[in-house]
Order: sequence, then C-alpha cells, then structure tokens
Amino acid sequence: MALVAPSILSADFGRLHDDIVDVLDRGAHWVHVDVMDGRFVPNITIGPVVVAAAARAAKANGHNALVDVHLMIVEPDRYLQDFRDAGAEMLTVHAEACTHLHRTIQATKAMGAKAGVSLNPHTHESCLDYVLDDLDMVLVMTVNPGFGGQSLVESALRKSEKIRAEIERRGLKTLIEVDGGVKADNAKRFTDAGAHVLVSGSGVFGAKDRTAAIRALAAS
Repeated sequence: MALVAPSILSADFGRLHDDIVDVLDRGAHWVHVDVMDGRFVPNITIGPVVVAAAARAAKANGHNALVDVHLMIVEPDRYLQDFRDAGAEMLTVHAEACTHLHRTIQATKAMGAKAGVSLNPHTHESCLDYVLDDLDMVLVMTVNPGFGGQSLVESALRKSEKIRAEIERRGLKTLIEVDGGVKADNAKRFTDAGAHVLVSGSGVFGAKDRTAAIRALAAS
C-alpha cells in the first residue's frame, strides 16, 4: 500500500482549508506543499503563511496528516526554521541547491523535523551515498521541477529502483517519494520502481471522483 500525498498546488486556494480536509476525509495520508522561489525553478508559489494554513487543515476534523514541505528554493538553510515554525513536519531540500547538504540535513533534524532530499531527473543517485543513512525520505523528481502537466522522465524510474535497492541493502527505513505525472492509472509503475509515497496534484484534486482516485493510488 502506498501513502498518498496530494499536492495543494492543485487545490482551490479560495477554499484551501476545506479542500485539504476533503481529500483527507477521502483517505489521503499526507499534505504535500510545493514551495518555489522563482530562482531554483522559474515559478513562484507560496511561503510560510500558506504552509501554516495547510498545517492547520492537516490537523482539522480529527486528522493528523503529516505536513510534507518540498522546498524548491535556493539557500534553503535560510528558511528552514520559518517553515518548521509554520508547521512543516517533513522538510525536503534539493541536493542541487545545497552547498553543505549534510549540514542542512542535520539542521533540519535539530529543529525536530524529518529530513528529506530531492533529486532532479538529471541528478545521479550517488550524491546521496554519504547522507542516505541520515535521511527520512528521498524525493525522486519524475519530471523537471517547476511546472505541472509534464510527461514522465522514464529514467527517473530506474533511479528510484536503484535508491530502493540501496536502502534495503543498508537495512534503512528511509522512504522514497515520487513527484511528477503520478495518476491513478499509472501509479503502479512508480510503486513497482520502489516508491512508498505518491505525490499527485491534479490526479487527486482534479479527479471527478476523489475517493476513487485516492483509493487507486493507495492500492498501487
């Protein structure tokens, strides 16, 4: 069974709280928040204020969903505490954006958050070799970050397989999350490649039947 993490970028921001609670009521497990700065990726999205609103929704109506914040930003160390204070429970930074990745991971954990590292499609998994034991999650980007509606980068599936094999070889509990092009009708490709957590934006929030979409993703 996969964990389903709907990306709130596809939610209706005019009713963000209700939209988040709705997908959690229908069986979603995490709340995924994509933060973009207009520098690491071309688009600009949201900051700590909206993360705080999402975090409140994640704990509403009897839910206790993990708030999963993906920082697609340069110099993430400058903002880790702000997002942690806003309610982020998993903070994922990009390996490509961190000069001192190990230090960033340790700083995240010192704040009491879980630490994740994301890899762009072109980034080789070997960059995790000396930090994998310290990670709670690896986020494998299956499209280039910054835009929705892209086609799956097939090589990312091979990368996910290799990372999963290394996690198992080391006997770790590190999760693999995938983000990009994940829908109910192709989700099994990602879980077959080793993913534990599926990020899906329009595949959940834009589905005609959200319950059925979430169930299909979770069962993949």
